Amino acid sequence: MLSYFLRRLIMIIPTFIAITFVVFSIMRFVPGGPVEQAIARYQMMSGGGEASSGSGSGGSGSGSSQMSSEMVEKLKKIYGFDKPFYIAYALWFKDVLMFDLGESDVYSQPVWDIIKTRFPISLRFGITGFLLSYAVCIPLGVWKAIKHGSKFDLISSITVFIGYSIPGWVIGILLLVYFGGGSFWNVFPLGGIQSISEVYNEMGFWAKIWDNVYHMILPITCYMLGSFASLTVLMKNSLMENLGSDYVRTAFAKGLNERVVIFKHALRNSLIPIATGFGQLFSLIFAGSYLIEKVFNIHGFGMLGYTSIIARDYPVILGSLVMGSLIRLAGNIISDFLYVLIDPRIRLN
Repeated sequence: MLSYFLRRLIMIIPTFIAITFVVFSIMRFVPGGPVEQAIARYQMMSGGGEASSGSGSGGSGSGSSQMSSEMVEKLKKIYGFDKPFYIAYALWFKDVLMFDLGESDVYSQPVWDIIKTRFPISLRFGITGFLLSYAVCIPLGVWKAIKHGSKFDLISSITVFIGYSIPGWVIGILLLVYFGGGSFWNVFPLGGIQSISEVYNEMGFWAKIWDNVYHMILPITCYMLGSFASLTVLMKNSLMENLGSDYVRTAFAKGLNERVVIFKHALRNSLIPIATGFGQLFSLIFAGSYLIEKVFNIHGFGMLGYTSIIARDYPVILGSLVMGSLIRLAGNIISDFLYVLIDPRIRLN
């Protein structure tokens, strides 16, 4: 089994190279890149200067002609577009190996420094939502399996699927409309991760903790809805399948207590499908949710990726891709490890 995990770790390298190479290549050929945006900004500035100087600004036209020839080549050299895409990728990947993700075109800061400030915010929301989702969904799925066909099972199934059918960010908008600041029920803040600095800095220790929790309630609710229905139904169906197995019937025939049979024997095997999907949840949790963070104005890792895509900030997009890819690949390995840990009968070769 150790050799299996070693091979999986080694396979991260070619997989990571393939992912980054494909995305890097696509971004090189997509219109509206940093060179085009720099040209557009220059033309807007030239146009503004021409308008402000009134008539007779013929010098601006010669500046535009220079931009279309000499300055364009200089811009391509600055952004690395003067080289073939495979050479540019090799140079970029070499910098990544040295933990250099480049500098943001929008923020004018190293990409790594920006990610370090944004990532812990998404980490806080992601881990909290993950733990609460599992803490609620697993017991709920077990109870639905035990009470299959009852009124509780029917009502909970309707509630779960209504929540699942609506995206988390849409739920977030509705929650802000009905419960956010300025609404009829002014219960929760409109967004952010804490109160304004002037108020927050004057709070005591426990008041700051409550303020952080207070700002997390609505976003965490939206985080949970994304996996709530799938985890609950998966847990229920898996447990029901195991309760109908021969080994469970044998355990009941031997006179074992129902609680012992369900929670000691059937439940452990029912957790296997939950573990197999851990890798995808792992990446979503740690990478953050683009739209949920946008709705609640949370400046986390997800919000950073969203704004960088809108602004075509290629260094930040690639930096987010590096982090997201490594997290997803690590999550898949953790899924395999949990798969073996839950079911000792499985041996990965």
